[in-house]
Amino acid sequence: MLASFLITFREALEAALIVGIIAAYLAKIGRKDLYRYLYAGIIGAVVASAGVALAFKFIYGELQGTAEQLFEAAAALTASAVLTYMIFWMAGNSKKIKGELQEKIDVSISEGQMLGVAALSFISVFREGVETVLFLGTLAIISPLDTLIGFILGVAAVTGMSLIMFKGIYSLDVGRFFKYTSILLILFSAGLIATGVHELNEAGIIPPVVEHVWDINPPVNPDGTYPPLHENGIIGSSLKSLVGYSASPSLTEVLAYIGYWLVTGFFVYRTYRVPGAAKAEEVRTYGS
Repeated sequence: MLASFLITFREALEAALIVGIIAAYLAKIGRKDLYRYLYAGIIGAVVASAGVALAFKFIYGELQGTAEQLFEAAAALTASAVLTYMIFWMAGNSKKIKGELQEKIDVSISEGQMLGVAALSFISVFREGVETVLFLGTLAIISPLDTLIGFILGVAAVTGMSLIMFKGIYSLDVGRFFKYTSILLILFSAGLIATGVHELNEAGIIPPVVEHVWDINPPVNPDGTYPPLHENGIIGSSLKSLVGYSASPSLTEVLAYIGYWLVTGFFVYRTYRVPGAAKAEEVRTYGS
């Protein structure tokens, strides 16, 4: 539930921020009459995202055995790939998002292509919707009910937050928002990598090499319930969905998890470290 809540909150908040920037800019230039195109794009994106979710559920429901394991692995690894691309893209473009949105709106209005506003809002929301389906689809495989509850709570939280901050959204530091959420996304993506490799182990596609590098799963309680830190317990299952926690991982799971952290973590650290160093140098130069 925690993992699905955080993922939904983050994805829905990003969509809300982009829509809010578009709406605030339209209001600033005195074109609130174009809100109907903005709303049309949002509604279309929500409907299309729901269609993708139904297709995902239909395909998964028809699979069994090895095919099911391969589908779960493909879904987890695809979601991780999309998430990693988002991290890299945001690192290089987060500061330009607001300006690019404004430029696209200006072009649409100047050329009389009002549907461009609808297309802009549709693409922004639909992209987040598809990403949410991919991420939550892998979590729903583990716990459908908890995933649904987390999704509902995430949407409710973003809706309430958006109503509160909408008036000040135009001055929001979008770059800083994406910077800090990138760290959270790395946690999610590493967990998806571990899940995908685990399913490939189960399907016999990738050998585990060492089946269990360690096994710290506490014994099941006499009444059949799981202790909190067990993979199926309250804490263990949440950590498994959120950060890829495994009490008895294979060697390939461990290597994939650590390798992802090293590569992606280094990239994000280097990307966000450089601007800070450059700014410090600028201050020193100005002071001299």
